[in-house]
Amino acid sequence: EVQLQAFGGGLVQAGGSLRLSCAASGFNFDDYAIGWFRQAPGKERERVSCISSAGSSPNYADSVKGRFTISRDNAKNTLYLQMNTLKPEDTAVYYCTSAGVKGQGILVTVSS
Repeated sequence: EVQLQAFGGGLVQAGGSLRLSCAASGFNFDDYAIGWFRQAPGKERERVSCISSAGSSPNYADSVKGRFTISRDNAKNTLYLQMNTLKPEDTAVYYCTSAGVKGQGILVTVSS
């Protein structure tokens, strides 16, 4: 069974940082690209960042470019998202997606 479990969310003040992790299991992690998505209340889902199977060619939404960094550790079957200079508009449920599966989301709340 493919499982993607996100960790590291929580409440942070504007300007602060958080690091999200996504632990993958049930499939060959290093065969697939993987990405972070988010959805805020009342808004459409947004693709935040994606990265190739080998960990190259990361891409970012314009809204997070220069503040967020995606990375992966294929030895640990884990995806990361380092989020710096957080803004209230970054508040959303974040989840990772790979191998056609959407993982369980985690709430990130940025207070002003």
